[in-house]
Amino acid sequence: MATKLAALVVLAAFLAGPAACEGASICFNGWLRLPTYNPWLCSRGSRTRGLPWQRGRSPSGLGLGHGYYDNRWSRSYCPRAEVIVRGAVRDAVAAYPGIGVGLICLFFHDCFVRGCDASVLLMTTNSNNSDTEREGLPNKNSLRGFEVIDAAKAAIEAACPGKVSCADIVAFASRDASYFLSNRRINIRIPGGRYNGRESFANETDQLPGPFSNVTELQASFAAKGLTSDEMVTLSGAHTIGHARCMFFSSRFSEMDPAFAAKLRTQCNGNDDTNVNQDDVTPYVLDKQYYQNVIDRKVLFTSDTMLNSTETMTQVRENANRAGAWERKFERAMENMGKTGIKNRADQGAEIRKVCSRVNN
Repeated sequence: MATKLAALVVLAAFLAGPAACEGASICFNGWLRLPTYNPWLCSRGSRTRGLPWQRGRSPSGLGLGHGYYDNRWSRSYCPRAEVIVRGAVRDAVAAYPGIGVGLICLFFHDCFVRGCDASVLLMTTNSNNSDTEREGLPNKNSLRGFEVIDAAKAAIEAACPGKVSCADIVAFASRDASYFLSNRRINIRIPGGRYNGRESFANETDQLPGPFSNVTELQASFAAKGLTSDEMVTLSGAHTIGHARCMFFSSRFSEMDPAFAAKLRTQCNGNDDTNVNQDDVTPYVLDKQYYQNVIDRKVLFTSDTMLNSTETMTQVRENANRAGAWERKFERAMENMGKTGIKNRADQGAEIRKVCSRVNN
């Protein structure tokens, strides 16, 4: 009960943005549900909010380039940058695969809010606020892998001071985590050249698609970042790895495969803060198993089961049945997502941070 009450209190942080409503009894923005409809909190109908500069624009990746740090005539020359990141990720994943899951999630949660600018890493901002993205409901006590990013950044700063952005390190780390967790079957082409932003706010994390979202809301939230419905289905496949808190799916046991639901009830044991594997078959392998789980009603979130719909089921079955199809699509979708909201040297408020958790003085 205390956990549910705390979740409702956190809702206050999201009042700056419109909530989406389902019927007249449940209100949610993708991350929160309320037991009764409240017109003060909800507006009829569903809509997804994006920042003005994000709405309706396809990611261009302007200013990015492959081998960005390899040009010896460039001010950004740092030829060992990507090697350092890959080494840090390899060692971390070998010690604990869950860290690799966290690194992929960091990239997604960074790019969906203010673009791929490492705003998700900030604890000290240009506005001197402490309610950063890390404190938002989708991120607090959930995101992992910060120490891997910090270790890679420290090593890169020692080799090439002031050259490599934290945003690029997050992007490279997600690429490398995908490579190792897929048993080297996924090779994402991630360009470099992103600069870091100087602002981060908890209430903007409501732009992230949440576990209670339906297909229309998922499509709208991805479209707001310039990503297609197919890319939405493809990137949802990352739910084949990692953990989820029981609070985000305990209300839908009756909708699941009965044996799967019974196992989850035992694991959750009435505790909303308990974490369980998102994929009960291959929990630490980045593979296409998620799509078979969707078909078999062995997925956790409303947003997962909603893919078992007429709008997306063809893609789900193709990803489940065609060897290698999802992996290639995932590579392209991750590269495209990494082009979202890019900041470059000419943008106001863009920088190369010395420390990833705080802006430069």
